[in-house]
Amino acid sequence: MQCPFCEANNDKVIDSRESDAGKAVRRRRECTGCGRRFTTYERVEQTARLVVLKRDGTHSPFNRENIIRGVQAACGKRAVPEEAKERLVADIEEELHREFEREVPSSVIGERVMRRLRDLDEVAYIRYASEYRMFRNVEELRKELDELERRIKDVKDQQPLFGEGRA
Repeated sequence: MQCPFCEANNDKVIDSRESDAGKAVRRRRECTGCGRRFTTYERVEQTARLVVLKRDGTHSPFNRENIIRGVQAACGKRAVPEEAKERLVADIEEELHREFEREVPSSVIGERVMRRLRDLDEVAYIRYASEYRMFRNVEELRKELDELERRIKDVKDQQPLFGEGRA
């Protein structure tokens, strides 16, 4: 495995565990060159590949890297941990493989990414939504911001489930 920091090809595995309900293996590694640690995920390739039905009617093979690129672009330089982004993409991929047998509309993927980004980071959500929904003007963007603000206010106004000071 190539170190993402120094690009050396010599590391040792510190910890391995199953993730994604046994569909992937998460490995903590330490580079023997620079001593830094990093995480890798090994996934079993699905035999029945999903095909994405795009807005224009064309089809293309499902590629999780497309979702990762979109999430990375939306998050930009925001303080969103890489593991949170990976988990977001892994959760969406797992859902899609569980719910769709062959073909998944790109709109379903986009909506799921937006829903999860909204809970992860509001600015990343707006960035993604502006590209995905292709706002035609500032008014459409303002409506989306108002809806996000209303949703946040509703969550903050909720009563605590177990009362104050309880865990």
